[in-house]
Amino acid sequence: LNPKIKVIGVEPAGANCMQESLKEGHVLTLPQVNTIADGTAVKTPGETIFPYLQENLDDIITIEDDELIVAFLDILENHKMLVENSGLLTVAALKHLKPEGKKVVSILSGGNMDVITMSSVVQQGLILRDRIFTVSVLLPDKPGELCKVSGIIAAQQGNVIKLEHNQFVTTNRSAAVELRITLECFGTDHKKQIIKALEKEGYKPKVVRTSL
Repeated sequence: LNPKIKVIGVEPAGANCMQESLKEGHVLTLPQVNTIADGTAVKTPGETIFPYLQENLDDIITIEDDELIVAFLDILENHKMLVENSGLLTVAALKHLKPEGKKVVSILSGGNMDVITMSSVVQQGLILRDRIFTVSVLLPDKPGELCKVSGIIAAQQGNVIKLEHNQFVTTNRSAAVELRITLECFGTDHKKQIIKALEKEGYKPKVVRTSL
């Protein structure tokens, strides 16, 4: 290989058999693997390729599943390409490097993903990118409160996609009811803007786990 070229390997963090094997200096088998990148979810690296990589790889980067989900959404939304999770390892790795001013090649390989999996990954990607989030707000149990909250969100251009109204959050029903609002927004800054608007009106919104 050209000595000027830095060769970086990429593996899922939950299936880093090559990284562990290179550390030990010989091929080893992981006790288990756990990653959404099923095309690279292997416990044992190949015996044939191991010495070649041992000689030529400068480093190996490991990628968490959440990073793959975000990369999937970026490539699908911004580049209109369907790439399976294992094929996105190289794209996710760019965030671990400093590619500015350098020529970097990320190989995209494979689009083997069923529609149900794709839907789930898109949803999780939207949540991880703060494009969808859920807040819990305690409201006085009196008419008009739901309308008031909706108006605040609408004024900030938030789009409500799900509402859960729980009157049994406290034993004193007249004191408070819980409203869980799942919203679409433009990203982290817009999310903060909506939360700040609710706080300005005297509410205490708490960000909670989103369940679609």
